[in-house]
Amino acid sequence: MDKQPSTRQLKVAREIQRDLAEIIRGKGMAVFEGAMVTVSEVRISPDLSIAKVYVSIFPSEKQGVVMGILKDNMKALRGELGRKVGKQLRIVPELAFYLDTSIDYAEHIEELLKK
Repeated sequence: MDKQPSTRQLKVAREIQRDLAEIIRGKGMAVFEGAMVTVSEVRISPDLSIAKVYVSIFPSEKQGVVMGILKDNMKALRGELGRKVGKQLRIVPELAFYLDTSIDYAEHIEELLKK
């Protein structure tokens, strides 16, 4: 069973979510081939060394392409994040991007309910 995240983990995760969202928004939709990318959640490891970043991508047809772009630019994104949170955090966590499929799931349920 997973342990509840500490207050520090939650605060750091919120800060990283806010800063990464700002960095991604700053890059603009052109970088992500016209897709809208939203950082929906960040979960951070207890030692604050790994941040699991959950992103939702609209339209969903572009998910594969955008996930590839994010993975290819992981080092650069981590560097930008480091410049933003460097004063608060001793180590900038490694970033791992995951697709947040909750929106797709909700749309799927909505479609099923319409039938």
